[in-house]
Amino acid sequence: MTRAPEVTQRLRVDPVACEGIGLCAQVADRVIELDRWGYPKLPGALVPDEAKAAKRAVRACPRRALWLEEVGGDRP
Repeated sequence: MTRAPEVTQRLRVDPVACEGIGLCAQVADRVIELDRWGYPKLPGALVPDEAKAAKRAVRACPRRALWLEEVGGDRP
């Protein structure tokens, strides 16, 4: 019997579309940090309680530069 790999989510950013406005970090300050130029520094895989905040950040991005992708538990 094999177990299905655990699916987690990862927050991703399009560095070309992002303008460093920083709204994502305001709505999801526990998940997203900004670098010194105002661009998001993103974590690896999200823990379940961070997913809700990450979804808010995706919806708040005025440039639509953020998205969530599902990642299998066996991949980094």
